[in-house]
Amino acid sequence: MLTAFTALLLCQLIGEGAVRALDLPIPGPVAGMALLFAALVAYGEVPEALDRVGRTLLAHLSLLFVPAGVGVITHLGRISGEPWALLLALGPATLIALVVTGWVMAKLAPADGER
Repeated sequence: MLTAFTALLLCQLIGEGAVRALDLPIPGPVAGMALLFAALVAYGEVPEALDRVGRTLLAHLSLLFVPAGVGVITHLGRISGEPWALLLALGPATLIALVVTGWVMAKLAPADGER
C-alpha cells in the first residue's frame, strides 16, 4: 500500500514539476492525474494496492476540504465585500457543472433493464 501511495505522490510531483518547467496554465495535480491516467491505460488495469489506496482516500475526502474551508473563513471579509462578483462567477459555473454531470450520467448509466 505504501508503494501505491508513493506512486500517487510521485505522479503529483512529476505533474507539478512539468507544469512549472513548461509554464502550463493548469494545476500541477491535474497534470499528475493525467499522467496517472495515461499510465493506468498503458498498464491495462488498476493494481489492487492502488485501488485500495484510492478507495481509502475517497472515504476520507471530506477531511481534504478542511483547508479550503479555513481559506474561505480567512478571506471572509473580502468575500463579503464582493458578493455580486462571487454570485456571478459561482452561479453559472454551478449550473454548468450540474448540466454536464447530468448529461454524462445519462450517457454512461445503463438503461433500465440492462443491469
